[in-house]
Amino acid sequence: MIGDVNMRMYNKIVVVTGGSRGIGKATCLRFAEEGATVIVVSRNQFDIDDTVNEIKKRGGESLGITADVTIRKQIDSMITKILDKYGRIDVLINNAGVTADAKLEKMTDDQWDEVIDVNLKGVYMCSQAVIEVMKQQEAGVILNTSSVVGLYGNFGQTNYAASKWGVIGMTKTWAKEFGKYGIRVNAIAPGFTMTEMVKKMPNTVLEKMRKKSPLNMLAEPIDIANAFLYLASNEARFITGAVLSIDGGVVL
Repeated sequence: MIGDVNMRMYNKIVVVTGGSRGIGKATCLRFAEEGATVIVVSRNQFDIDDTVNEIKKRGGESLGITADVTIRKQIDSMITKILDKYGRIDVLINNAGVTADAKLEKMTDDQWDEVIDVNLKGVYMCSQAVIEVMKQQEAGVILNTSSVVGLYGNFGQTNYAASKWGVIGMTKTWAKEFGKYGIRVNAIAPGFTMTEMVKKMPNTVLEKMRKKSPLNMLAEPIDIANAFLYLASNEARFITGAVLSIDGGVVL
């Protein structure tokens, strides 16, 4: 029952960027099931409303905020709204991300800038915006979304690989900087995950990716959401600076 004090995220204020679709939406729903008040952040108001309404229909608490993680004024406004309403931020999940694929010789500056701005600078700015709040609380969790591509690289994804490797570097740096304030910082590195976008890909491509996993399966968004939940919970209280691969054992 949502609202049970025994829930892992009971009364926690959890912010999820890119929270209206795919992995982000699954994460919002999962945290709400565990008693969190979930702040759904996205650029798309329609999708935000859909996620917030679904959480509320299930008996959870949620607030939707439209914000672009590449625009500092919008991030600052988001933080102000959350603090005005709830007075604290317990967990930030930096999940917003984009791709703009091309081989190196064909990649444009615009493709590079878009991916770096959202996937790397966005994580930096959102985390910077919450860190003083968490320091004052002497508690908090920041969780960053990297990727197996950030660990191993991938054909046609120079910009994406660079951004996701950079996320790992920031994660480890912040774990060292803020541990003394009771703040934990970790990252996850998902593999191929069956979001709505991925499900539209040709079956031949999906089957090829499935066979790369020793488990002969692809991740569902709930698999990633469960990892976020574990790392945010007190069960992971001694874990910081870690990168958890959730990829079914795939080696790219």
